[in-house]
Amino acid sequence: MMTAIVVEELRKSYDGFEAVKGVSFTVREGSFTAFLGPNGAGKSTTISIICSLLQQDSGRVSVFGNDASSLESRRAIGVVFQDPLLDGMLTVRENLEVRGAMYGLSKDELRHSVEKALEVTDSMEFAGQRYRTLSGGQRRRADIARALVHGPRLLILDEPTSGLDPRTRRTIWDTISRLNREQGLTVLLTTHYMEEATDADDVIIIAKGEIVARGTPAQLRDEYCTDSMTLVPANLQAVERILEGMGVAYDTDKGVVRIGLSRTADAVPIISALQGMVESLEVRSGTLDEAFLEITGEGSE
Repeated sequence: MMTAIVVEELRKSYDGFEAVKGVSFTVREGSFTAFLGPNGAGKSTTISIICSLLQQDSGRVSVFGNDASSLESRRAIGVVFQDPLLDGMLTVRENLEVRGAMYGLSKDELRHSVEKALEVTDSMEFAGQRYRTLSGGQRRRADIARALVHGPRLLILDEPTSGLDPRTRRTIWDTISRLNREQGLTVLLTTHYMEEATDADDVIIIAKGEIVARGTPAQLRDEYCTDSMTLVPANLQAVERILEGMGVAYDTDKGVVRIGLSRTADAVPIISALQGMVESLEVRSGTLDEAFLEITGEGSE
């Protein structure tokens, strides 16, 4: 499979501050890659260089084998920024027609491209409305349609669901996932919502200008966080005696016992041994949020 993006030893500084420090990674064609990092980690700078909006100090970036600054690369990329770019006084369809006309499409090609972009983003129902009258979720779908109108091979989204409510975020997330699965579109997503990386093929985490981890969501969870069991015993002393006899490490806090697990299946013999001695218990798998905190040492904002 072809590589969509190659980033090699990328560096960028602002007034003596090195925002990106020798970053290297690849994105496979047709993949869904999540690019995570706290604010100020360097992810927006990296994305801006890939989109040729910024010039790197050193290093190399290519998109489908072409230099990121080339016309071929620019035509291959569709970008959805955090801030809207569409004209609030124009309808969604009019905005897409203006955008598509910039790529020199014929009248028939333009009409077909606009209709296809509206259809794949489920924007047809509000295509005739002025952009400024749309809800937040509708605006985001229109923004994605704008990024797709010229038929790009790569869709880059910079925190596309920022500021949206959970239900609307889910709708936008479903739209992006469908474009990747059904249209074969390569997707590179930056986000600080960890749950949005759960279904990604690949997760790249950047902190303080450097790539600090990479893998599938499952690999990152397995490597950087642990499962746990929390229980409320009917008799704390009796439970502690059994756990110590089994050689199980535990912590207690206000009568609640917490046990770290290498894997969730390790809870089975403990539960069996404590049968009838526990008022309530919870077995919990490690989350991508916990892995992110462990990797970066910082919370997301």
